[in-house]
Amino acid sequence: MKYDYDALLKKARSQIPEITSKQERLELPRLNHSVIGMRTIIYNFKEIADALNRDPQHLLKFLTRETATAATIQESRAIFKGKFSHETIERLLQRYMETFVTCPVCKRPDTKIVKEKRLSFLVCEACGARSAVQQL
Repeated sequence: MKYDYDALLKKARSQIPEITSKQERLELPRLNHSVIGMRTIIYNFKEIADALNRDPQHLLKFLTRETATAATIQESRAIFKGKFSHETIERLLQRYMETFVTCPVCKRPDTKIVKEKRLSFLVCEACGARSAVQQL
């Protein structure tokens, strides 16, 4: 019995399911926000902070500094004074992820922030790298 390599390869490939979408390890929940008067409310703020594995207060502090406004957390939502578009908030969340979540060495999101005396370090649980991060 003689086998044709190309025929066997085609048969094997036909049995493998195609990957329809690229799935990243860290996927943020869809931003659910609205602008009411002069306030912007992010309804799923706690869910976003949990997906990033960060303290909601830390994320809120970053966003308030970047938007130069005041904000509060009520239950699972954050209320900002001022009008901010969907794109602005998305861009700020991406900047937060690059700075405080993803490892600069291996680019994985498996990190935690460790504070030692006055310095804060981003410690990667995947590769073990330690890198200094700015204080908020």
